[in-house]
Amino acid sequence: MYKNKRSLLTLAGAVALSSMSGTVLADYPERDIRVIVPWGAGGGTDGIVRKLTSIAEDSFDVSMYVENIEGGVSATGTGQLMNARADGYTIGALTYDSLVTVPWQAMLPSYDVDKLKLIARVTSEPDAIVVDADSDYESIHDLIEAAKENPGEIRVAIQNLGGRIHLAILQLQDLTGAEFRIVSYPGGAAPQKEAILSDEVDVALTSLGDFSNLIEDGTVRGLVEFTDVENPTYPDVPTSAEEGIDLQIGSFIVFAAPADTSEEALVALENAYKTAFDSDEFQEWVANVGVTPNWLGIDEVTPWAEETAESLFGEMDALVEAGVMSK
Repeated sequence: MYKNKRSLLTLAGAVALSSMSGTVLADYPERDIRVIVPWGAGGGTDGIVRKLTSIAEDSFDVSMYVENIEGGVSATGTGQLMNARADGYTIGALTYDSLVTVPWQAMLPSYDVDKLKLIARVTSEPDAIVVDADSDYESIHDLIEAAKENPGEIRVAIQNLGGRIHLAILQLQDLTGAEFRIVSYPGGAAPQKEAILSDEVDVALTSLGDFSNLIEDGTVRGLVEFTDVENPTYPDVPTSAEEGIDLQIGSFIVFAAPADTSEEALVALENAYKTAFDSDEFQEWVANVGVTPNWLGIDEVTPWAEETAESLFGEMDALVEAGVMSK
């Protein structure tokens, strides 16, 4: 009799705990969710994150708001994300520089990728060469030949020195023998746009997605994308593989949260962003901005990120040893 009574009490307690657990899960989120973008407003990353987040917000009864925290080739915003409370109410967007450049260059002393839990990768985006629509350069080969004939005279706008785009132009020079005048515009793609529009530079190295509005209105055009896959939005822009240039490099957007964020919150966030990613609204929108939607969920994104970073660390170390770049 005593054993049976105890068993019933134990079962009742388990049911009560199960109900409480279900309530906790159902209650997330209870307040607004902050989404850190470690780049300035107006760039490609900012636009994509804002669009996707505005749709993901529909899965919740609270708001999701984007906050731009730029600086340090994304190190400032990434550092804030790593040090945020792991309560599910602060998440952030990471890019190539957040996962590769910052740790490789030891730009953030407290950096530790284990402080983060990656939620999903949502895009992949190759770098590209963009010129003014009236430029004399009709192909990437025209540009390379001009840079050989006039070393250091052709001005190329990149973003941050030491970042991915800087690596891309250094690799292009190393592969082709061209020599450009590299001009840095920290803070994302917006300052590069201004530089092209004001004729401060001849060329910008970024992504077609970053310059999509200027491409669409005919202000600029793409010469090449550093990939082996044709961009369905801009099929007239040749790939580096088609042009015989052995260089493939680009960025991506990954959502992440502080490492100790609860599994319930992580799953809810992953589901919200996956629903937004799959929506007709996002897929139709992203098709018009020249970015490739490319989903990896919680289970796949961390191994992919680790393999990508390890491979790129090796490539950059080799360039340092060859004297092409410094660390």
